[in-house]
Amino acid sequence: MSPKATNYKANSVIFFQGDQSERVFILKGGKVLLKSNDIETNEEIKEMIQTGEFFGVKSSLGKYPRDETALVLQDADVLVFTVAEFEQLVLANTRIIMKMLRVFSNQLRRIHNKVQNVVQKGDITNPETGLYKIGEYYYNNRQYRQASYAFSRYLTYYPSGVHASQANMKLQDSEQNAISGRPAGSGRGASASISQDLSRDPNTSGEVAPSSGAYYEAVGLLSQEKYVEAYKIFQKIVSTGSDPENVAKSEFEMGRCMVMLKKFDDAIRHFTGLIQKYPKHPDLKEALFYIGKAYEGKQDITWAKSFYEKILNMADEDEPVAMKTRKALRALEGGQ
Repeated sequence: MSPKATNYKANSVIFFQGDQSERVFILKGGKVLLKSNDIETNEEIKEMIQTGEFFGVKSSLGKYPRDETALVLQDADVLVFTVAEFEQLVLANTRIIMKMLRVFSNQLRRIHNKVQNVVQKGDITNPETGLYKIGEYYYNNRQYRQASYAFSRYLTYYPSGVHASQANMKLQDSEQNAISGRPAGSGRGASASISQDLSRDPNTSGEVAPSSGAYYEAVGLLSQEKYVEAYKIFQKIVSTGSDPENVAKSEFEMGRCMVMLKKFDDAIRHFTGLIQKYPKHPDLKEALFYIGKAYEGKQDITWAKSFYEKILNMADEDEPVAMKTRKALRALEGGQ
């Protein structure tokens, strides 16, 4: 099998936004323009493809609909690859791998900046809408695992909020579309203590104002799997103690960061103390779930199962925490 050389005439369309296809393209000559909409402002974004550049990669490899339209401005010669063909090309050419990493790194940086923009705008004065918009941003960008977390946070703290019905619908859709498992490396620094990780991180040295805005900034960082950075902000909010509601929420999130950083003993102690301190904490069942995950990480299956079973006795059948607990329990039982 080999890539197919195709000529596209001026004013034609290679693919439309929303199309689903497993084709990757490399521009050999001519002019191709990518058009999409900014998720934050809905303004039109135009990006000219340079000769030798690839496009259509993310949606093809990720198997989700195209998030842009490819317009041919001038007769274009294009190499069209299947996913398998493109993977073979990449494996044989480290230069392409490095180029892809640079492109995707820049895109992730732009996503991070836009999430911060959402948090830093007028929604700070309305933390409910601010949290919902974080989930909506990830949902619209098809980052379903991050969206699931943000929407579940929203529904925990605002079960009767103005966005509750939409958040519930998008949470269910996100969970169905989410890819299971975390990317390799997301638990970086797992062999060192959290305090050591924080002291080494150059991006966490600045002071952060302990406010609702800081809390939702930290939630955004946590959704991006930047657990060390998020932990430090949550820790500042707790140490200041100026807003009891944000302190309680931040203490929960600190424990979650510990689990993600594989600090399982620290996480168990933290969540146990949290439950004793806040016996009516809205995240009580979630806290029990993460204690179970910590025991599972320690390979203590008996204790993990006992916490999962306790959650199922407490939660309604259709609660998100019950659904993911059943999934975790089935995985444990299937692995024995």
